Amino acid sequence: MNIVVEFFVVTFKVLWAFVLAAARWLVRPKEKSVAGQVCLITGAGSGLGRLFALEFARRRALLVLWDINTQSNEETAGMVRHIYRDLEAADAAALQAGNGEEEILPHCNLQVFTYTCDVGKRENVYLTAERVRKEVGEVSVLVNNAGVVSGHHLLECPDELIERTMMVNCHAHFWTTKAFLPTMLEINHGHIVTVASSLGLFSTAGVEDYCASKFGVVGFHESLSHELKAAEKDGIKTTLVCPYLVDTGMFRGCRIRKEIEPFLPPLKPDYCVKQAMKAILTDQPMVCTPRLMYIVTFMKSILPFEAVVCMYRFLGADKCMYPFIAQRKQASNNNEAKNGI
Repeated sequence: MNIVVEFFVVTFKVLWAFVLAAARWLVRPKEKSVAGQVCLITGAGSGLGRLFALEFARRRALLVLWDINTQSNEETAGMVRHIYRDLEAADAAALQAGNGEEEILPHCNLQVFTYTCDVGKRENVYLTAERVRKEVGEVSVLVNNAGVVSGHHLLECPDELIERTMMVNCHAHFWTTKAFLPTMLEINHGHIVTVASSLGLFSTAGVEDYCASKFGVVGFHESLSHELKAAEKDGIKTTLVCPYLVDTGMFRGCRIRKEIEPFLPPLKPDYCVKQAMKAILTDQPMVCTPRLMYIVTFMKSILPFEAVVCMYRFLGADKCMYPFIAQRKQASNNNEAKNGI
């Protein structure tokens, strides 16, 4: 095609993409079904991972839960089984009333499987993935959610904790994706969800290792998405989840300017996950919660660095992590005192 003609075609496609994006805001796309599909969630033992598990359970997905903490992972599984029992009871009542639907799955097909896995260890990931394939089947939806934070200033942070943060928050996404993507490519079907953070789009002081890991995983996700498009594997969807500070206790003590905080409070975990689920089930490529994060990311990209610093100081975002780090340090000192160290 002549390059001039192609340029006008590309321009039209770009403008049409804006039209479609605007239409999604006005008319919400229909949510796809994940009923009967195998959904694997890392870090499922608590926080957002647990809430993702419950949301997928309500939509009749077969769940595979990974977490390093066996007990908390089993607690999540118990909650999922309770949801499955409720679904079974509702199905039985609907069938008895003569209102049964053909798409209702038998209760025996609604199962949850738990695996103790340290995603920060490559071989552990690959061995556990092989067990999943043998015992459950191929994964259709992969939710890379597991994450850790060290809570130390850079010069006070042990190298082992920096490496741990990078392994769990970033490298693990490479390993889980390499484990389950090949089958997705064969059948041209699947969905990879990357739970990152707004701190993977813009940064703040005191959490260099965490920001680096989240920036890394955002880059990984975007490159993977482009690779799937280049391979014309349109049946494999990707969704990048970048929430603002979520009130899960992970960053307890983090504070922005008190006058601003009422307008930008920490997100409720339920709200964060529900927004992410809407994006996943409508094949939305990226979701930032709240939407203000889109504006912040855009402004960070176009403003001079000194202007960004001025905005950070006004919002109290420049040192928002310092109270959190101080609490972590105090808790660590208290533990050492109790242990007689």
